[in-house]
Amino acid sequence: AGVKEYKLTYYTPDYETKDTDILAAFRVTPQPGVPPEEAGAAVAAESSTGTWTTVWTDGLTSLDRYKGRCYHIEPVAGEENQFIAYVAYPLDLFEEGSVTNMFTSIVGNVFELKALRALRLEDLRIPVAYVKTFQVPPHGIQVERDKLNKFSRPLLGCTIKPKLGLSA
Repeated sequence: AGVKEYKLTYYTPDYETKDTDILAAFRVTPQPGVPPEEAGAAVAAESSTGTWTTVWTDGLTSLDRYKGRCYHIEPVAGEENQFIAYVAYPLDLFEEGSVTNMFTSIVGNVFELKALRALRLEDLRIPVAYVKTFQVPPHGIQVERDKLNKFSRPLLGCTIKPKLGLSA
């Protein structure tokens, strides 16, 4: 945990999600002795405004405006000690038009939390208000498919890294 238990600030079961919230569903497996509410709150904290120490800038902004909130926890049927933690993030937490910023914030630092044995992002809902901030290609997907002559599969982009091998 941080300076105090995460669930004291980041577990808010009475929170009602907004149409503008980014909603994430994480499958969490807490470490032995860690309550599921603390595990879910730790994910919400570490992927938004939480930190392990007191920061002097905490008084300069409203934590409530920017923090992620674990608003619901439910057990995974048939799986011992696994839970789905639902986390809501306010749009003000993210840079407009940046998928990279969004994913770095949500999943960039949470997979090594000491409170968790395992963590997996199961689902993500991106609100229309945020989607509208992304740039789109100057022409449609059909033009891209026509240029590439690829029609029946997803189009993916990636960085080629020689250390991964070039013999594919």
